[in-house]
Amino acid sequence: MTEKLIDPQAAVDFMIAKSKSYAQAEGNKTYMEEYRKTIKAEEMIKAEMRDHKTAVMQEREAYASQRYKDHLLALQQAIEIREELRWMLIAAQARIEVWRSQEASNRAEGKATI
Repeated sequence: MTEKLIDPQAAVDFMIAKSKSYAQAEGNKTYMEEYRKTIKAEEMIKAEMRDHKTAVMQEREAYASQRYKDHLLALQQAIEIREELRWMLIAAQARIEVWRSQEASNRAEGKATI
């Protein structure tokens, strides 16, 4: 089996290049989670105007609104993007760790043959 050479610098370069995208994805996810509360409140106000007097009825109407459902789909997409970037960065870190282990093994083999 041929060993695949790992370029730790390429992994580090990748992490640097993707750091801004990951930060934006994390910001988007957090914004979407918080904005969901705003949508719920606004939809509850609309429900109250339609004569739904109790908070439970207003909340039910808010959660059932198309605006809320659309927002949940957008939140799902934001989380998918963020998670993909997160796992790509974790994989890059793992490649560096594999390279470190290979280098340590190579050094140990070199000492053993002397």
